[in-house]
Amino acid sequence: MGSLGGSLRSTALFLEARMTRKVGIIVGGGPAPGINGVIGSATIEAINRGCEVVGILDGFKHLAAGGVSQVESLKIEDVSRIHTHGGSILRTSRTNPTKDAQSMRNVLNGLAALGIEHLVTIGGDDTATTAVKLHEASGGKVNVVHVPKTIDNDLPLPSGMPTFGFETARELGAALVGNLMEDSRTTQRWFIVVAMGRSAGHLALGIARAAGATLAVIPEEFPSMVSVRHVCDIIEGAMIKRRAAGKDDGVAVVAEGVAEKLRADGLQGLDEARTDEHGHLRLAELGFAEFMKRRIEQSLKERGMSIPISDKNIGYELRCAAPIAFDLEYTRTLGHAAVKFLLESGPNVMVALSEGKVVPIPFGAMVDPQTGRTRLRLVDVESESYEVALRYMIRLRKSDFESTEEVRRLASAAKMTEEAFRSRFQPVAA
Repeated sequence: MGSLGGSLRSTALFLEARMTRKVGIIVGGGPAPGINGVIGSATIEAINRGCEVVGILDGFKHLAAGGVSQVESLKIEDVSRIHTHGGSILRTSRTNPTKDAQSMRNVLNGLAALGIEHLVTIGGDDTATTAVKLHEASGGKVNVVHVPKTIDNDLPLPSGMPTFGFETARELGAALVGNLMEDSRTTQRWFIVVAMGRSAGHLALGIARAAGATLAVIPEEFPSMVSVRHVCDIIEGAMIKRRAAGKDDGVAVVAEGVAEKLRADGLQGLDEARTDEHGHLRLAELGFAEFMKRRIEQSLKERGMSIPISDKNIGYELRCAAPIAFDLEYTRTLGHAAVKFLLESGPNVMVALSEGKVVPIPFGAMVDPQTGRTRLRLVDVESESYEVALRYMIRLRKSDFESTEEVRRLASAAKMTEEAFRSRFQPVAA
């Protein structure tokens, strides 16, 4: 009887183990401050609900290649204090398992082998797209909740809520640009700063506004493709306007996504960049800031002018910063909410906050039917917020060309005739 009782207990324990739900957590795309906050709170909530938690390392990289050993069992003691740290304890990658059918099969087979039917994905628009397609490819067998993460702030969250990591990145970016503003005044030079932001200029504009930079240039300004000269003339026009006021210093913050708006016929000399697994140019590797610097220096030289210009890229410095209080609180709420919807309220959504409440956004509402990809949130250049930002920038304005005296003053500072100045710079006036 004792032997039978022991056998029954063993069977019960085995069945209980088989019935224990496993929650997988995976991080995709570039780092953003606050990732560990989501991992930590999601792990704690899942364990408190009786689940096992499996942390999948390096995004979809190993699963897509057929590997299932690069995982970690997460316990509460492993994650209880990680929310204050930058980076990701699970690391991340840009591996795109949707690029071919075999990679997607490998991911699904790997999740099945690990016993994972519930998955929390943490990432930006590319990872969100992967989450949608993963659920579809599984035939509903893999339940997914996506937590939106990107310092680009380009996912369409309700009530204007930022994506997590954006506020920390903006805070640090503004401090760095503020230092450059002081350097520019001290050394009488200009800085051209390129900030991350592939499709949207939220980060560049937010940094520039907070730091009081001279001007910002974002891709949303250009509804169609634009020439390199046009973009450089916006910055050079600001330099001329500053010089006319007796100042040879300033900082221009340019969103890296402006590079994707440039017509190809003017890109000679711009380093060819590789593309990532989602087909995007690696904009941080383009040398875009230096490229613009050289074009503007040559333009000034042709008119006998010399203004010191330095180039700087800001992006990697921001992505793994320790999160500020806003993102600390925000990410812990999102991680908790992700598990709640995954196990209780209904999976296959992206979780967001609106007016202090968690809002589920169905996967279907996330996808743009024309592109098949996640919808993007761009800077609204018709908004009052952007109008205020523009008003505080030093840029050539249409009103500058209404006064003959003002045109004469600006043309003199540019070492150009009034006619040549109008012809060259009036088209870039805001």
